[in-house]
Amino acid sequence: MPRSSRSLALVAALVLLPGLAACSTTVAMEPAKQANDPACADVISRLPDQISGQQRRWTDAQSTGAWGDPAAILMTCGLETPGPSTLPCRPFDGVDWLVDESQADQNRYTLTTFGRSPAIQVYLDYEEASSADVAQALGPLISQYLPSTGAVCTSASDATPSPTPTP
Repeated sequence: MPRSSRSLALVAALVLLPGLAACSTTVAMEPAKQANDPACADVISRLPDQISGQQRRWTDAQSTGAWGDPAAILMTCGLETPGPSTLPCRPFDGVDWLVDESQADQNRYTLTTFGRSPAIQVYLDYEEASSADVAQALGPLISQYLPSTGAVCTSASDATPSPTPTP
């Protein structure tokens, strides 16, 4: 191949590389410690193609899911079951969710299943996706495939107060 043809081929390849990289639909994620739990496989194999108008994307980690471009919803299955928490706990269609709003100033919420083993955690950009849509889309899968631990949401007013120590 003449030198000018090789140069043109090299330039063409370099021009195409950024375009090919931009077409990547895989979302980089980290698997949870219990990602190999069969219950997670049952959930992951049945994830919806769309949540809150966001299309599902492939991820590079076991027992994870992502929706949106850029990803507005990130889901990980296989987390340790959370214990009692001071976070708000909201029941939705038979699934209890701990709601962490500590990053609300960045339009992010974290939802974690409560009373299910293993747990699922979902990060969402609430400007792009609704927590109600996430709970509605994932709730039936969680109810069917992630065993209940028996723990349920309670509010502080429902909790039994500690006995008052006597002097």
